[in-house]
Amino acid sequence: MYFFLWNLSCLEILITTSIVPKVLVSLLLGYKTISYPACIAQCYFFFFLGSSDFVLLAVMAFDRYMAICNPLHYAAVMSTQLCLWLVVGSCAAGFLATIIPTILVLQLPFCYANSIDHFFCDSVALMKLACTDTSLAELVSFFSSTTILLGSFIFTVMSYAYIIRTILKIPSASGRHKAFSTCSSHFIIVSLGYGSCIFMYVRPSGSNPSVNKMVSLINTVLTPLLSPFIFTLRNQQVKDAVKVIFNRHADYSKNNLKLGFG
Repeated sequence: MYFFLWNLSCLEILITTSIVPKVLVSLLLGYKTISYPACIAQCYFFFFLGSSDFVLLAVMAFDRYMAICNPLHYAAVMSTQLCLWLVVGSCAAGFLATIIPTILVLQLPFCYANSIDHFFCDSVALMKLACTDTSLAELVSFFSSTTILLGSFIFTVMSYAYIIRTILKIPSASGRHKAFSTCSSHFIIVSLGYGSCIFMYVRPSGSNPSVNKMVSLINTVLTPLLSPFIFTLRNQQVKDAVKVIFNRHADYSKNNLKLGFG
C-alpha cells in the first residue's frame, strides 16, 4: 500500500507542477501568454499524468481488496515485482490513452483566435480555437476519457463492493471499524477525483466554461493539496507520531518557562 501511495504522491506532485507554476506566474506577473509547443506539452502531460493517476487509484483499490478479502494470500500475490509492474502498467495506460488525442490536436489548424478560455491548456478549450471541424478529435478524446475514467471507476466500485461485503461479515465492531479505516482515505480521494473528472470530460461538449474552470481547480489544486492530509492524518501511526512531537514541544516549553516578578 505504501509503495502505491509513494507513486500516487509523485504523480500528483507532477500534475500540480505541470499547471500551478504557470498559473502563479500569470497571476503574480500578469504574463498570460504561452507558446504553442509549451501549451501542447502542458496539455499532454496533464492528461497523461492524470490518466495514470486514475488507473493507479484502481490498482490501489485492488490492493485493498486483496488485503481485506484475501489477507492470507496478500503477501504471495502482491509481490514487489507485481506491484512494480502494476505501476508501470498504470503509466503505460495513461500514455496510450493520451498520445492519440494529442496527435489529433497537433494536426488541427488554428486561425487568428489565440485566447484560451481557461487557466491552463485544456484540450477542450484548445480545440475550440481550431478553424476546422474537430468532431474526430472530440470523439477520440471523449472515447479515451470514457475508457480511462469509467473503466477504472467501475473496477474501483466492484473492488469496494467486495470489500464492504467482507467487512460486514466481520463479527466484532472494532474489527469492522479497523477494516473500514484502512479504506476511508482512498475512498475520499476516489470520490473527489472521479466526481470532478467525470463531470468535466465524460459528457457532451458545449458546457459552461466558467463551471469547467471551477471544477478544474479541484483536480489541479484541491485534490493534490488535500491528499497528504487525508492519507496521513487517517493513519494511526502518523497520529501517534504527531502526538509525540506535540507532547515533546509542550514539555520543552514548560521546562523552559521563565517567570518574571515585578
